[in-house]
Amino acid sequence: MINFNAVYVLWLREMKRFVRAKSRIIGMLAMPLLFLSFMGMGFSGMSIPGMGGGVSYINFLVPGIIGMGMLFTSMFAGISVLWDREFGFLKEIMIAPVSRVSIVLGRIAGGATTAMIQGILILSISMVIGFGIPSFASFIMAAVFMLLIATAFIGLGLIFASKMRDMQGFNLIMNFVIFPLFFLSGALFPIDNLPGFIKVVSYIDPLTYGIDGLRASLIGASTFSMIFDLVVLLGISVTMVALGAYFFEKSESV
Repeated sequence: MINFNAVYVLWLREMKRFVRAKSRIIGMLAMPLLFLSFMGMGFSGMSIPGMGGGVSYINFLVPGIIGMGMLFTSMFAGISVLWDREFGFLKEIMIAPVSRVSIVLGRIAGGATTAMIQGILILSISMVIGFGIPSFASFIMAAVFMLLIATAFIGLGLIFASKMRDMQGFNLIMNFVIFPLFFLSGALFPIDNLPGFIKVVSYIDPLTYGIDGLRASLIGASTFSMIFDLVVLLGISVTMVALGAYFFEKSESV
């Protein structure tokens, strides 16, 4: 049974940690802004094969960079589990009279909120360099895709964190997982430009559907339909949350 008070307390804890860590806010925006600044402006005058003549590269790139930022933030949210295990907080909440599902949902809620804040900040900053949002409805749909991206990859991060004990090892494994997910997602270039066998792998990548859904919402250009992206990503998110809860349930607090 879900204890919503426990979910709220864990969400509030994550929010307080986020607000107090000013360097964390700056750090999570630095890489996306570098990509937007150098790649967006550097390739702004070039024709990108497979992208279509009516879409500028900066417009094509912004949804991909939003997805990239949310991928990094969401996956590394799992490291908080290792920190809590290291300092004993995890043991305390594991013996509390609340279900572990409530603990998982609280962590996912906190991580998803911080990831969405990052995504909205990147979107806001991109408007300064020429990106435009077609309508308020487009923004709402983009926010839905941001939430699903965050939920899916926080769940995946929890799976890894539940099976690992070493923080350095977690960082190495996460980098090994994150970069293929990012480059195969079509964040920087259309996946139609990839060789056939790599394109098949891209279709397995959950981030592909998140970024494609963001492009459908924000620029009206996508490989798949928005409904298809939404259904696939929703299914992946539910699966990852369920698996994250299962592995967290089986994990040890010490």
